[in-house]
Amino acid sequence: MGTNRLWDKGKPLDERILEFTAGEDHRLDARLVPYDVRASIAHARMLAKQGLLAGKDCDAICNGLTALGEEHARGEWSITLEEEDVHSALERRLIERIGAAGGRVHLGRSRNDQVLVALRLYLKDACETLAASARSVAEALAAIARDQGQIPLPGYTHMQAAMPSSVGLWATGFATELRDDAEGIAQAARRADANPLGSAAGYGVPGLNLDREATRAALGFATTQEPVTAVQLSRGKAEATLIFELTLLTGDLGRLAADLLLYYTQEFAFIALPEEMTTGSSIMPQKRNPDIFELIRSTQAVLTGALLETLAISAKLTSGYHRDLQRLKAPLFRSIDLSSDALAITAHALPRIRFRAEQIELGPELYAAEQANALVVKEGIPFREAYRRVAKLLAAASKAQD
Repeated sequence: MGTNRLWDKGKPLDERILEFTAGEDHRLDARLVPYDVRASIAHARMLAKQGLLAGKDCDAICNGLTALGEEHARGEWSITLEEEDVHSALERRLIERIGAAGGRVHLGRSRNDQVLVALRLYLKDACETLAASARSVAEALAAIARDQGQIPLPGYTHMQAAMPSSVGLWATGFATELRDDAEGIAQAARRADANPLGSAAGYGVPGLNLDREATRAALGFATTQEPVTAVQLSRGKAEATLIFELTLLTGDLGRLAADLLLYYTQEFAFIALPEEMTTGSSIMPQKRNPDIFELIRSTQAVLTGALLETLAISAKLTSGYHRDLQRLKAPLFRSIDLSSDALAITAHALPRIRFRAEQIELGPELYAAEQANALVVKEGIPFREAYRRVAKLLAAASKAQD
């Protein structure tokens, strides 16, 4: 099979060089196929509008790309290592399908702006989907507050029971933060919402009258990124911004999971989980393990590593394109996939959690701050004096019990 890579000049590439330089791209790029199709169609139509591509060739290119995208979605072909990436895979198959006209779609483009436009279109969709998923978890928490919110719950500071709370307060606190995370994720799309097409390898396309505004409008970008030299300088920023927001999100999911793990212990026994949500032990017949919450709790650690990886890849690079930037895809996709999975399983699990009111007891000491405030209101004494009086009463009561 001929590879027809976008940079081929007739000489075969050493197989080991191919394996190292292509890396995971042929697998990672599978999710970019529909976005590269969209961007290539927009580019072809712009070329035709500018008189740089014959109308019949434009039609053949657009129809061919549309068919290839649909076939890929049905699983009828996949990107091979020999093709390196989505761009070579599509162009090779397009040329096989419609002939030499397929090779005309690359006029005025580089793989550098081609991969970036596909990535940015994908990122915009990912931000929208992830934000919606975060809101779904918030809604699941709000449902817990509606259905079980009246159940008392100790509020903790320093891992010590501190003040009265409730399931409603607990659940709505997390729901509020998840909605805030959703807003942060939605806003993370800002850096991806700039059209890079026409910047080519980072210095524009000399000698061609490209209409960058036409491709911006066709693809729904908010702006066209100018000057062209800024495009490669911006690489990694949109990725890091989204991963940062997802790190905050998974931090909130992790704290939620940590609470539920504590509440599920035999010592607390504040919640009950259905058996189908827990796993068993290979050695201890009595055990039921809340594994999903342990895995959710660990998710932020993986994303923190991905964030540092992303920031480090672009650190101290000189201006222009560098192959180092290819490595941004793996931590980005890993972060998106893991966050998506964590959100989905959390939204699935929360409606099945039941707080056990009969197991939850609030000791009188939890009302100490309320008692001190009542003394201030009733007697007009300074709060610090009321604080000491209540502390002395509690100490005496504790000593009497001993």
